[in-house]
Formats: sequence, C-alpha cells, structure tokens
Amino acid sequence: MSNSPVRAQAKGAERVSGEGNSAVGEHGVSKRAKASNRTDVGSRATSTETSTALPKTTSKAIKAKPAKVAPAKAAKPAPAKVAKLAPAKPAKPESRLAMVRRARKINRELAEVFPYAHPELDFRNPFELLVATVLSAQTTDLRVNQTTPALFAKYPTPEDLAAAVPEEVEELIRPTGFFRAKTKSIMGLAAALRDDFGGEVPGRLEDLVKLPGVGRKTAFVVLGNAYGVPGITVDTHFMRLVRRWKWTEQEDPVKIEAEIAEIFPKSEWTMLSHRVIFHGRRICHARKPACGACPITHLCPSYGEGETDPEKAKKLLKYEMGGFPGQRLNPPPGYPGRPAPPLGASDG
Repeated sequence: MSNSPVRAQAKGAERVSGEGNSAVGEHGVSKRAKASNRTDVGSRATSTETSTALPKTTSKAIKAKPAKVAPAKAAKPAPAKVAKLAPAKPAKPESRLAMVRRARKINRELAEVFPYAHPELDFRNPFELLVATVLSAQTTDLRVNQTTPALFAKYPTPEDLAAAVPEEVEELIRPTGFFRAKTKSIMGLAAALRDDFGGEVPGRLEDLVKLPGVGRKTAFVVLGNAYGVPGITVDTHFMRLVRRWKWTEQEDPVKIEAEIAEIFPKSEWTMLSHRVIFHGRRICHARKPACGACPITHLCPSYGEGETDPEKAKKLLKYEMGGFPGQRLNPPPGYPGRPAPPLGASDG
C-alpha cells in the first residue's frame, strides 16, 4: 500500500518520458508545438517577407528572404543658380563740346612739344614756295629741298621757268618722281603767272586754285606761309591724324577742312596744320605709330594702335625727335635738329 503512490508516480513519469521520446523533439519541444511553430513562422514569413526572432527553444533558425527594396533614385542636383548680370552699358559717346575741348587741348599741348613747327620746304619767296609745294606731291619735302636749289639757280623767276626747255626741267626735277607731269605743271603755272598776274604769285585763294597743278592744299600752304593768310593744309598726315583723334569722320579733304575750321579759331589754322603735320611725321606714323613715346596719349582715343613699349617706341621716332637730320637744308632759327644734307650727301 505504501509503495502504490510511488509506483503510480513512476509510471506517470515513464508515461511522460515516453511521450517525450515520441512527441517531444530533440530540444525538448513537443512535435505539436514544433509543427505549430513552423506553421506560424511560415505564415508570418509569407505575409511580411521578413524574419522575426524565434524562441530560444527553436532547433533551427528559419532564414527569411531579405526584403526587396527598390533602389533609391538618385536625387537630381538642383540647378546652379546663375547670377543674371546686367548687360554692360555702352560707353557714352563723346559730346560735340567734349570733342572740341579735347581737340583744342591737343593743339595747345602740341604747341608745347613743337614750338618750332614750320613749313618744311626751303623757299625764299612766294614763287619758290609755290613751285616747291607742287613738286612735293608723292614725295618727301627732303627730296624736294635737295632738288630745288639747282632748279631755282637756273630758273629764278616765273618768266625764266616759263621759257625753259621741258626736257631740261624734267632732268632737274627727276629725283622728285612723276617728273614729266610735274614739269608740265610748274611750267604751266609759271606761264600763267607771267601772263595773268604780272609775274607775281597772287595772294587770293580763288586766283591760286586756277593755276595748273595748284589745289586748295597748295594754295593754303602759300597763303599761310608766304602771305600770312590763315588756312588749313589737309595733306595725308593731317587727314590721318584728325581721323585718329576723332575730330572728323570725313574722308574728302574739302569736307575735312570745313569741319576742322569749325573747331578752331581762324588765327590757329596755319600753325595747327604745322603742328599736326610735324606730329604725324615724327611720332604718329601711318603704319606703326610710336604710341609709347607720344606726349598726348591721355587725349588720344586711338592709343594702342602702335607700339606702346616706351623703349621700342623711341626707336620709331623720326627727324629731330629721333636724333636725325630734319628735312630742310636751311631750317629756320630755333629749329633744334640738324639741317638735312644736300642731294648726294650722306644723311646719317
């Protein structure tokens, strides 16, 4: 009787143990629980595509497939903000008044640079100046000055030149170029002076321009330098510089003369011509201006067209500015340069 409860407990234990061998897994979890766990985990994995932590009693961790995550789209960079720049304002055009003031200042400063400016043709009277000016077309004043001494020695008056043998005149003026056409001109004007003006050079523009080979430029040279009558000499140097300085946009010499005459008082016309021509021959050359050695760069709207390096620009200076002889064999008093050599002599 005393052992029956113990035996009953033992049998109960064996019964539990047996059930454990058959219904409990190798990790002490019953088969029914195990199956239940599988079903639950499977359903959860199917619904969520993710694995959850299993109880510690699970024999094998069930691996869930990683969730498919769509790759994140690269964010488009925000467009760079470009500052909107206001369009550059065009340079304000120079007013008429400002141009006139600048032009007159250039004239004043050139007067300080070239106080000795003068006509660069040798002459002793109006007749010699007239003939020399006609011969200066398409050549240099230097070459004319080297040629005229022999010409005037042989034909000192209009009457002498008008009666000359054309071939002999041609030979004398050959160094100036275009000697046949120039011979016709100077012999023709000599005859006109003899026949129409008593052998004297007239002192009026309207009379001078009637002479063979004489235009407004030649007439103003004679009027301004032989008779003291103001005039503007529009030669190639003058035309080039007044356009570079934006005094005019005209190309016709007569129109240029008219526009420049409105800028300057009449009393300045003759000396203005000399100063501008001097500057054009010595510094502001046609092909390569010596900008780096120019005294009026602060007033020149075309600065930089030529050589701006000061040392290189100095080498471009001509005549007395460059230390060389001038164009006249007999320069006027006060000229700072050396006289030009006669024809055939060295001009170094």
